[in-house]
Amino acid sequence: MNSAAVGFQCPSCIKEGAKATRTGRLPYGGERSGVPGIVTYVLIGLNVIVWALIQAQASLATSLAIIPRGTCELGNSGNIYTDVHSSGVCNQYGPGAHWVAGVATGAPWQVITSVFAHQEILHIGFNMIALYFIGPQLEAVLGRTRYLALYLISGVTGSAVVMVLSSNNSPTLGASGAIFGLLGALLVVCYKIGADLQPILVWVGINVVFTFVGSNISWQGHLGGFVGGAAVAGILAYAPKKNQAAVQWGGMAGVLILALAVIGLRAAALA
Repeated sequence: MNSAAVGFQCPSCIKEGAKATRTGRLPYGGERSGVPGIVTYVLIGLNVIVWALIQAQASLATSLAIIPRGTCELGNSGNIYTDVHSSGVCNQYGPGAHWVAGVATGAPWQVITSVFAHQEILHIGFNMIALYFIGPQLEAVLGRTRYLALYLISGVTGSAVVMVLSSNNSPTLGASGAIFGLLGALLVVCYKIGADLQPILVWVGINVVFTFVGSNISWQGHLGGFVGGAAVAGILAYAPKKNQAAVQWGGMAGVLILALAVIGLRAAALA
């Protein structure tokens, strides 16, 4: 691994991404992109656009974040009462207070919108820098569609763990779960191709430490994303060559369905 400004550049991953089968496909069945890193750059662009919209309208942060049950917001300020657990109680806080629905109370889109929502400049800054360095390496190895599926599924598995283990009335937002999924995937791919794991293990360890010592950081989203990303990468990297695509997409669908089932069951219990 070569040390980079944020994260690591993996020469073995780059070499793996340069390989192609006789059909012109990448080692794990993906198609080589004519514009390297294009999906990563589009994802970064979407995150930046949503962040800009939130800067223009602070209350968007609350409605786009994932909230297991819902929360009470004061006006359009983005400030919330985390100790209020129902719309009826929220209304008693005065005319400026209103209830913002969560996944269990009518806002299922938060499962995915939260993955693209940021409020703090440092939050989006660190996440997008990490995505810029990690993403293209995995995109080069997996191909555009498999890489995009990895990113989105990691975000959803992060949301699933947030639903189960986070406060029912506190919003969680950010791409960190999906990016931890890419970290988990990079670890699996590096192991598969025999790359040196020590640098990435050190980097993962540093990120884990920051997860628990930093303030207002969702360890639940990080954990769910990491496990989901590692699972998806394992399916992609170790799928047999025979019926490779069917096994990969079927396996990824299974991970996604499991995550959505967990979210659905938790939402039903909270409704």
